[in-house]
Amino acid sequence: MLGRTTLLVTGGLALAGFSVAFVLAQASEPVGLLTPDDAEVVAVGQDIYADQCAACHGENLEGQPNWRIRGEDGLLPAPPHDATGHTWHHDDETLFTLTKFGLAGLMENVPPTGMPTYEGVLSDDEIIAVLSFIKSTWPYDLREYHDELNAQSE
Repeated sequence: MLGRTTLLVTGGLALAGFSVAFVLAQASEPVGLLTPDDAEVVAVGQDIYADQCAACHGENLEGQPNWRIRGEDGLLPAPPHDATGHTWHHDDETLFTLTKFGLAGLMENVPPTGMPTYEGVLSDDEIIAVLSFIKSTWPYDLREYHDELNAQSE
């Protein structure tokens, strides 16, 4: 009897493990505007990022040194867009609005900023591609957190 119980428990655990692995391996449904799992969109975004964003935010999304401290000009340096920054703290709509319209799209009495606006420079699809590229570089746990932010804002 003990052998049969052991076999049943072992088989049940193996099935449970397989089920968890299967669920984790499935592509999750996109949440929000960004499509970080779409290789074509990400490639377009990476090219645009290199052309439009890397000069300030860094080739490797590392941002500028001391990005939390205003410079002598009163401006904050460009923040990183990698896992060390705060980009992933903002939902897709906020990131899109900030990129397209700058801080003025999000608040009144905007403090001075060095961030240009991209309205009329990049199309909405190009902005989404850049942001999708950025998100595609984040570790899984940050992407999952970001998806949860998007789900809450829908």
